[in-house]
Amino acid sequence: MVAKITLATIAHDLGVSTATVSLALRDSPLVAEGTRVRIRDRAKEIGYVYDRRAASLRTQRSDIVGVLVRDIINPFFAEILRSIEAELGTNRQTFLLCNHGDDLELQNNFISTLMQFGADGVIMSPSVGTDAEDIDRIEAAGLKVTLVARTVENANVPAFLGNDEAGFHLVTRHLIENGHTDIALVGGTRLTSTGRARRRGFHAAFKEAGLPVPSRADIETPYDRKAGFEAVEKILACGNPPTAIACCSDTVALGVMHGLRAKGIEPGKDIAVTGYDDIEEASISSPSLTTVDDGHDEIGRLAARTLFQKIKGEAPNTEPVLIAPNLRIRESVSKI
Repeated sequence: MVAKITLATIAHDLGVSTATVSLALRDSPLVAEGTRVRIRDRAKEIGYVYDRRAASLRTQRSDIVGVLVRDIINPFFAEILRSIEAELGTNRQTFLLCNHGDDLELQNNFISTLMQFGADGVIMSPSVGTDAEDIDRIEAAGLKVTLVARTVENANVPAFLGNDEAGFHLVTRHLIENGHTDIALVGGTRLTSTGRARRRGFHAAFKEAGLPVPSRADIETPYDRKAGFEAVEKILACGNPPTAIACCSDTVALGVMHGLRAKGIEPGKDIAVTGYDDIEEASISSPSLTTVDDGHDEIGRLAARTLFQKIKGEAPNTEPVLIAPNLRIRESVSKI
C-alpha cells in the first residue's frame, strides 16, 4: 500500500521541520521566500494534498463559508461573487453557494447544510422575509454572518452595500437635467432594502428639482431581462409613452431596451433608458447604458474580509457600510 504523503514527508525530504512546511504552504512571511518556493515545489512534485480535516482539528476552523445570493445568473451577483472568491482565496477559504431565489425555506435549508459541514460563517444577500431573529439564530448556532447588497432591520451584523438612495438620486437627476420629467420607474420591490432605497432616491431627485413625481405606475419586477422586456408592454398600455424609463438594475434595463425595439422604438433616441449596478455588459450594449456603479467589487471584498475577521474572533463595526456611487453617463440618454 502506498504511504500517505504528509507534511512530515516534505519536511524529511527537505530537511526542515513540519512547522516550517505548514507555514510555507500557508504563504507565511515567517518563512524565507527561497524556502517557501522549495517547499511548494516539492509539495507539487510529490502530489501533496492539503488535509483540511486535519487542519480543522488543529485550528477549530473548517475554512468553509457559505455564500447566499438571490440569483447567480444575475451578473450583479456574479460580479460580487467573483470578488468574494478572490478575497476568500487569500485566506485559503473555500465556499459553498446557494441561490435562494427569495425562498426563505431554501435559505434555511442551506444554513442547516452549512452547519452540518461545520462551516465557519456565511455571507448573505438575505431572502425576502429574513428578519433580525433569523440572523440571531444563525449566529447563536456558531455561524458568523456578514450581509451584502441587502440589509435586515435591527440585525446586529456587518452589512456592505451600495448607497442606493444616493445612486438612484444621481441617475434620476441626470434624466431631469436632460429634460426628462415624464419617467417610468421599473424594477425591484419595496420588500427589500435595496428596492426601497432606490425608490427614495427617485423621489428625492424630483423633490430637489421642485417637480411632482410622475403619476405613472411604479412597476415592481424581479431583477432580470425578461421582467424588463415584459414591463414595456405595461408601460405602453398606459397611453402616451414616457420620455424615459429609469430601471432599478442593468439587467432590467437591458430587457427594457429589447422590449422597446420589439415595438419599433429605439432606446436612447426615442425613449431614454437608465440602469443601475454598472455590470460589464452595460458599457458594450447598444446603445451603451447610462447607469450607476454601486461598487459591487468592493462590496464583495469587504464582506469576505470582515467575515474572516469575525471568524478569528474580532468584533468589527456592525453599522452598515455604504459604498459611494458613481454615475456612468453613456449613450442611452439623450437631451430633449
